[in-house]
Amino acid sequence: MADTITGFQGAVAGLSLTDVIQLKGHNRYTGCITVEYGEQKGAIYFADGEIIHAELGEETGEEAIYRIIKWPGGIFNIHPEITSNVCTIHYRTDYVLLEALRRMDEETAGTFGPGGAAGPAVTPRRTMSKIAARLQDIEAVTYAVLLDKKGSPLQDNSIEAVALAAKGLFLATTGNRIGNLMGLGEIKASAVQTKNYHLLMYDSKQHYLSIAVKPESNLDSVEREIRAVLIPGK
Repeated sequence: MADTITGFQGAVAGLSLTDVIQLKGHNRYTGCITVEYGEQKGAIYFADGEIIHAELGEETGEEAIYRIIKWPGGIFNIHPEITSNVCTIHYRTDYVLLEALRRMDEETAGTFGPGGAAGPAVTPRRTMSKIAARLQDIEAVTYAVLLDKKGSPLQDNSIEAVALAAKGLFLATTGNRIGNLMGLGEIKASAVQTKNYHLLMYDSKQHYLSIAVKPESNLDSVEREIRAVLIPGK
């Protein structure tokens, strides 16, 4: 029975599930942790030490991992060979853990019941690529989308993503035509400044990255922040 299980058993003996999550974060782990509690089975996916996705039955994302962390015990296993291309969690791991603990404290204190409110909740964001989610933490960035070479947004089917992807693809192809005409070859980065918005485009081997920036922002300073996200430590 689920209510007879206390504490977690798993590949790392003597550590709680939150301890293991923090350890994997410090180790920049990429892979999956599966967790079982009675008949319930969940999965937590990591990329470079950050939680990017969680599943519990038909539930995914933030609510799935909050429910898993609340379990009083269970069995977990580490699977470095399992990864996910889905990104439903766009907050840093330490923030996710703090939010989970806050909710647990409020439940223990009886601050809210099953039908009540849990205080200020994490503002949900739409599903998108991890790099796009990180770029949107930059104050001057209004939206970002990772797209393939055909112009299709990756992991984001919102209207904003489709529109921004189309602008990014147009900027990339137009920039490459101009580059070829001038004998410069393919353009790896370009920018457009208009009255209503600024647009940045970055070209990699397999993808384009299209970023909309607030028109009042200084592009030089924004690009420095973007590079810090794309190339940490540089």
